[in-house]
Amino acid sequence: MSRQRIRTLLPALNLGPHPPGPLNSLTDVPGVLVHTESIHIPASTSTSGPGAVNTGVTTILPRQSFFHKACYAGLFRFNGSGELTGSHWIEETGLLHSPIILTNSFAVGAAYQGIYEHAIREHRDSRGRVGWFMLPVVGETCDVFLNDISQFAVTPGHVVRGIDLASDEAVKEGNTGGGTGMICHFWKGGTGSSSRVVTGFDKWEGGEEKSYTVGVLVQANYGRRDALRIGGVPVGRMLDEDMKMDEERQKAMKELEDEKTRKDGSIIVVVATDAPMHPLQLQRLAKRATAGLARVGGVGHNLSGDIFLAFSTASEIPVQTITADKRSVDPWKPTPIDVQVLDDQTINSLFEAAADATEEAIYNALCMAETMVGCDERRVEALPLDRVKTLMEKYL
Repeated sequence: MSRQRIRTLLPALNLGPHPPGPLNSLTDVPGVLVHTESIHIPASTSTSGPGAVNTGVTTILPRQSFFHKACYAGLFRFNGSGELTGSHWIEETGLLHSPIILTNSFAVGAAYQGIYEHAIREHRDSRGRVGWFMLPVVGETCDVFLNDISQFAVTPGHVVRGIDLASDEAVKEGNTGGGTGMICHFWKGGTGSSSRVVTGFDKWEGGEEKSYTVGVLVQANYGRRDALRIGGVPVGRMLDEDMKMDEERQKAMKELEDEKTRKDGSIIVVVATDAPMHPLQLQRLAKRATAGLARVGGVGHNLSGDIFLAFSTASEIPVQTITADKRSVDPWKPTPIDVQVLDDQTINSLFEAAADATEEAIYNALCMAETMVGCDERRVEALPLDRVKTLMEKYL
């Protein structure tokens, strides 16, 4: 069976009350741009030489004008065995004015430098100097089982290219971008995305109906094999029973299980919306993504880095207003800006949308990922879609 998204595989599966956007992708949120790039390098023929490289970079631009116009943002740490650079500044100010780069654990430095290289190229002064402030946002999960992470294959140039090429096309899924070498519930995981459209109003009193979009992108690299559930069905345990009939697959799974027991993986979830939410509301929205993760089988193990970032494109918050070269505001004279925010009493459907889209994005990562043979000939199989379809039939 060809790789396909969960809605195609299981059209009767209940994925929540809210419809997806046109692309069912993070890029359904207007203005959000994404690019993914995979890096594959064959292993050296020498037994002591470099192993196979299977890694990559996912680039998310909150908006094209991120450098000058920040988005409100909020964070949630479900379990902290992972990295998201720039998080202190987001928690301090509630502002996101950087690309979001997702990659492997050893590529954080290169990605950080790549964001700066792009910014310097675009925003240096006539002398080639910089006098502005930006803290790059880079998240990671560890792909060491399938990727020779010691090769430092990701370079700043990959990030510069990702920022240049980011588009509003549907996000590629499975073995792509930062998710190229990732593993989810002991099956091949990676990058997945989904979206929801929620109906609300454009103002508090006398408003007209307006649709708001919530989009999610995940880099899924977490979870135990037997914990996997689809629509509440314990598919992981059922597939475990199949495995007992195949000694070769059992052996491969045992090697993977030993590795995952030593260092369980992680998941990064990025939630975007065009609903006008302030930073505390976005923290709350980020937390709701954990409900979607839990439905699939994630519990935030001790060595899992489960980190969630939510941002809103509704407000354009001016930044770079005080630099080494100019001041367009007086830092000693408090000055208001006009923003619109939602009434807290009206945001339940957005919380549902974040949970539902996260759940579906993880399914899509699993369903679109393909079997990979990686570093040291380690093999991780793709989720067997034909078997999943058969197992789910009686529950739908």
